[in-house]
Amino acid sequence: MARRIFVVRHCEAEGQPREARLTDKGVQQAAELAEFFSKIKINRIVSSPFVRAIYSVSPLAELKQIEVETDERLSERILSTKVLEDWLQKLQATYNDLDLKFNGGESTREAMARVVSVVEEVLNGEAENTLIVTHGNLMSLLLKNYQSDFGFVQWQKLSNPDVFLLEFEENEVRLKHVWQK
Repeated sequence: MARRIFVVRHCEAEGQPREARLTDKGVQQAAELAEFFSKIKINRIVSSPFVRAIYSVSPLAELKQIEVETDERLSERILSTKVLEDWLQKLQATYNDLDLKFNGGESTREAMARVVSVVEEVLNGEAENTLIVTHGNLMSLLLKNYQSDFGFVQWQKLSNPDVFLLEFEENEVRLKHVWQK
């Protein structure tokens, strides 16, 4: 039996903190996401516990009458616990050196293992069609796990929101970009 996992990046938010809410535009995007998925079968929704991620999928959950489960493993990757003036260059370097780690942060390999563990758990469950909601960097690392050339440049091109489909059938995984807004 084929399994499908829709990987969603949250809608536009007011900032990076855990409690940052959606902007007015982000609220509209969340409604567009619900419309996008309205005719697609979804059995389960698992989200980052960050407010912007939950609010991005709340209209869809209400429409489908599905409870949003939260999972800490879908939280955004911590690049460093210190302010990095050159954070963009440092982030880019982590796509090339998967074990590179900055003060108090996670390496690419560690963050990737964390998000992949969610996918593996979903695949071992009952749901055929699951939607997971996360953040840009973590989403890109999940996609990199299944398509090794997905990197910094592709991360930069992600939109808020964005949606990719991972289809798992037997020993094959297909990755498809499905959000075209």
